[in-house]
Amino acid sequence: MKTLGILGGMSPQSTVTYYRDINRLVNQALGGNASAPLLIASVNFADIVQCQNRGDWQQAGQILAEAAHKLECIGAQGIVLSANTMHKVARPIIDAVKVPFLHIVDATATAIKAGGIERVALLGTRFVMQDNFYRDALLERGIQPLVPDDAAQQEIHRIIFEELCVGKFLPQSKQFYLDTIAALEKQGAQGVVLGCTEIGLLIRQTDYHLPFFDTAELHAKMAAEFILETR
Repeated sequence: MKTLGILGGMSPQSTVTYYRDINRLVNQALGGNASAPLLIASVNFADIVQCQNRGDWQQAGQILAEAAHKLECIGAQGIVLSANTMHKVARPIIDAVKVPFLHIVDATATAIKAGGIERVALLGTRFVMQDNFYRDALLERGIQPLVPDDAAQQEIHRIIFEELCVGKFLPQSKQFYLDTIAALEKQGAQGVVLGCTEIGLLIRQTDYHLPFFDTAELHAKMAAEFILETR
């Protein structure tokens, strides 16, 4: 098996999901007591949030690039960044290492295309919903993202940082997300991208009839497949 490095802590809630799901998938493939060889660099999320709030993406990228380099130095043969928003600074991370970087949009877009879907509701932090880095990545792969209006974006963002990232899962927040999805379905959404790795902790496929594309789940699957590659 290959050793995988995880850039985590953004937030700790979703990093747990990655660790659990990657190990589960590897165990399903190999059986017995098999588990995944993982190295985790868990950054201080408060430092990353401060960079986000002041728009200092260069500093955020430097923090993660340094963490990725350390993972490579101690044996990581590939790098996974367990946060959608921080893929905004994927380039400095990629430039800091020689090993493969497994991009979350690649994992997500592959699943969307396999489902024959062209238009998706995109939920995530305001950076994911507003900034071009994520929407353009989907468009480049032939997928049209639809985002909520400004007021809904603000509330989705607030719920992520004030609730989901600290382990709070409130029924009224869940209903708000589902109502937002319903509004985007009326605009033509054929599926839903859970474009924040914490959202899947609040809403699940059983909650709505449109297909969900849980980015954390799909990314973990890509990671497990990388670990299991023999070449």
